[in-house]
Amino acid sequence: MSVVAQRAAGAQTPVLGRRTARRIAIWVSLVLVCLAAVVSLLLMQGMDRQLRDITDTYAVRDTARELVNVMSQAEASQRGYVLTRDAQFLEPYHAAAAQVDSYVQTLLEMTADDAAQAERMRSITGDIAGKMAEMARTVELVATARQDEAQSLIETGMGARLMSEVRATLEDFIAEENQKLALRNEGIDRSRVWLVGTIIAALAAAVCLAYALMARTQKQVSAMAQRHRGLINQNEALEAEIAERTRAIEEARAHAERERQRVEALLQDTSHRIGNSLATVSSLLALQLMRTRSAEVRTALEAARLRVHAIASAHRRLRLGDDMESASADEFLSAVLEDIATTQTDSGRIAIEGKIESIEVSARDATTLGILVGEFVTNALKHGFPDGRRGRVEVALFRNEAGVPTLKVSDNGVGLPEGQDEGGLGSVIIRQLSGQFGGEPVYASVPGEGVTISVSLPALDRTPAPPSQSAME
Repeated sequence: MSVVAQRAAGAQTPVLGRRTARRIAIWVSLVLVCLAAVVSLLLMQGMDRQLRDITDTYAVRDTARELVNVMSQAEASQRGYVLTRDAQFLEPYHAAAAQVDSYVQTLLEMTADDAAQAERMRSITGDIAGKMAEMARTVELVATARQDEAQSLIETGMGARLMSEVRATLEDFIAEENQKLALRNEGIDRSRVWLVGTIIAALAAAVCLAYALMARTQKQVSAMAQRHRGLINQNEALEAEIAERTRAIEEARAHAERERQRVEALLQDTSHRIGNSLATVSSLLALQLMRTRSAEVRTALEAARLRVHAIASAHRRLRLGDDMESASADEFLSAVLEDIATTQTDSGRIAIEGKIESIEVSARDATTLGILVGEFVTNALKHGFPDGRRGRVEVALFRNEAGVPTLKVSDNGVGLPEGQDEGGLGSVIIRQLSGQFGGEPVYASVPGEGVTISVSLPALDRTPAPPSQSAME
């Protein structure tokens, strides 16, 4: 090899080494930029989840405070009424008392995923119920001119102790939520620090990339500078777009949540108002019943009162699901049966049992189904247990072997007398209501051993469901 060739080969070796080093630096810088962008996106998603948790924590804390406020308002109005017997205190008392159960139920649902907070709420539900019962009792005593008994009940201090325990537990509950909020805010701050760090890393990688590119020939300096500025502009635009989209998403989510809560509150309030109005009608019928001497008129008024009460119970007990269009049959009908057992049986003489499967029904069908069940049960209570006879009424809603929802009501009363058909007004109502679900009631009776009524409800299903084992087997 000539001397010239040897010198050329020696000159090419350093050039190749520098080119390889620049390429490695460029690729490393590109990898760092991409990695920083991915980490930034992941951090943004994490911050989004943390913001949702903070929103939920605010909602739980505000609901707990609202529960304390409505209970305090109810207590203040009750005391005002007890001291002055002024009926103007009753309206705020009843308004506040009517909201207590909904706030308690909301807190139980919102804390279902938090075992400690859920346990706190469950531990004071009894105290809350006891306090509300104590206030209702004192109001009832004052309303019936038994002021001394009401004052004695207040002087026992039981209501004050219950209220103190409820306040203390709710204050602990709110303090726990505040602590969670502080921890989550700290998490947001840490995420922000990491996000700033990744942005700085991305910028540092971009600077390294620019420096590596600027090490090239003079011809490429201008092009590399333009690319560098373009990269910075894109990075800033991406950050601005991410920030704008994040704000838009949060605003849309907050607006949707406010609208959902408003609609839910309106629907629940409307249903409760309808139930209260019908309960008022039932009370008016009861007053008229007491003033009527005709046995035939009393029978008709009592039947009308029971039916109006059943419809009122169906409206008051209706609780819609998250979609605001459906309800769970087991939760709804169990509440209706409990209401009937509380208001239409005396001293537990007749036990009312329910075996209700979790079948999802529409809100409209739920009310009709509640009225149908109420008609079945009230007919059994009215005709199946004369002369103070004790017994049992069982209500079951299940899917038969074909997967069709089926309602079955049975009692161990006196049964239908021989030769008597089911032609009364109650039976007519039952047939009409059953027909709305595409069914027809089937009666089976043995005199002296009770009555069993079965009706299939094929139109009850909101969506087709797979067959399940019958609850009556």
